[in-house]
Amino acid sequence: MKLHKTFAGLGALAASLLAGLPALAQDGPIQNPTVEQMATMVDKGDTTWMLISSVLVLMMSIPALALFYGGLVRTKNMLSLLMQVLMIVSVGAILWIAVGYSLAFTPGSPYIGGLSKAMLAGVGTGTYAATFSNNVYIPEYAFIIFQMTFACITPALIIGAFAERIKFWPLILFSIGWTLLAYYPIAHMVWFWAGPDFLSVPEFAGDMGLLWGWGALDFAGGTVVHINAGIAGLIGCIVIGPRIGHNKEPMPPHSLTLTMVGASLLWVGWFGFNAGSNLESNGLTALAFLNTFIATAAATVSWVLVEQLRHGRPSLLGAVTGALAGLVAVTPAAGFAAPGGALILGLVVSPVCYIFVSSVKKRFGYDDSLDVFGIHGIGGIIGAIGTGILADPSLGGQGWYDYTVFPAVPGAYDMGAQVMTQIKAVGVTVIWTGVVSFVLFYAIKLVFGLRPSADDERQGLDQTSHGESAYNY
Repeated sequence: MKLHKTFAGLGALAASLLAGLPALAQDGPIQNPTVEQMATMVDKGDTTWMLISSVLVLMMSIPALALFYGGLVRTKNMLSLLMQVLMIVSVGAILWIAVGYSLAFTPGSPYIGGLSKAMLAGVGTGTYAATFSNNVYIPEYAFIIFQMTFACITPALIIGAFAERIKFWPLILFSIGWTLLAYYPIAHMVWFWAGPDFLSVPEFAGDMGLLWGWGALDFAGGTVVHINAGIAGLIGCIVIGPRIGHNKEPMPPHSLTLTMVGASLLWVGWFGFNAGSNLESNGLTALAFLNTFIATAAATVSWVLVEQLRHGRPSLLGAVTGALAGLVAVTPAAGFAAPGGALILGLVVSPVCYIFVSSVKKRFGYDDSLDVFGIHGIGGIIGAIGTGILADPSLGGQGWYDYTVFPAVPGAYDMGAQVMTQIKAVGVTVIWTGVVSFVLFYAIKLVFGLRPSADDERQGLDQTSHGESAYNY
């Protein structure tokens, strides 16, 4: 059986596309290889890196995101945030194995895959997933594990937008529906394609998602993860409504110490998120790693400088928020931009996100509790559109590779056209997840209710939803 397909990140760019190919029985790379031939094209170093990256991305959810969000809420809701993240990750993993991998990464339509690999049918230790280089493969299980961590963290990001005011089981129901109807389709549209050894074969030429076919660049999830989650969070906080006492009583974070711990773990884990999305361990992986580091550092400094100018002093809360904005913005650009471009992206994203967090939110009156839209939504949009600029080889970017020929060759880069493609991809993501999120939130609100009672909300979700407290002293 031939296994074409599957991968994460539009890495059409491996700088060493044909470097380090395994010794083969014929001269040059093999087009349309058999599974037996793929087995000779697997490198243990690539496989090891993918498994390490998967651990790092899982760490981003539990404990990193749980601690980051938990520290930002009031003491009475800390445990509820931990529980929500843990449960969403667990349910997401089950969904991924049951239908998610198949819907996201098998042929079907430009919008969604099929069910040919539901419950991982046909997958084994002797099946393989392609990378972004001709004749380089990793075990399919390694690819499944890596992508599963993305499918688990993305719905967990959403909950920060309406933290402290949603019932537990309706939230889990929303997460299931949203993952099925928003995450898997967007992942398929952006990241599914036939693979570098198959796209040039007429039989497989049409095997690609809608946005991949348009040429949208998203190395590690600017559209799939951050814009997707950010827009869902905005819709959720509007449908659910503001917290009791919003803008009337102080609601400071109960533990910036824990938030700092969570933010630090997010930064470390993000190297697996971004650099792992190259699916290989090579020079492009190192570039994505470096860009992730420098953009985050720049965004941290940029946010602190804005606070210094605006308030006369910097804050730890601002610094970690800036770091997160940088991580979000560089995600789609990590494998495309030059380090200098990543630095500029980090410097630019924080002031823009700061405006949304401090002014736009107040102006329109929505209660985005932990600024999911202001950071993930806006930061993701800036990064996605900025990728179209920074990927230009004239600016030191990696450009793109044309996989319709074999072996793949660099394509001619048109910055204006690429930026327009990026804007179209952002628009599709915003509309798709916006509509899905609104319908799901509103339907669950009508049938089950989304908010706890006013008394339960005042008492805190730790006790009223779970009968426990984060702290007993």
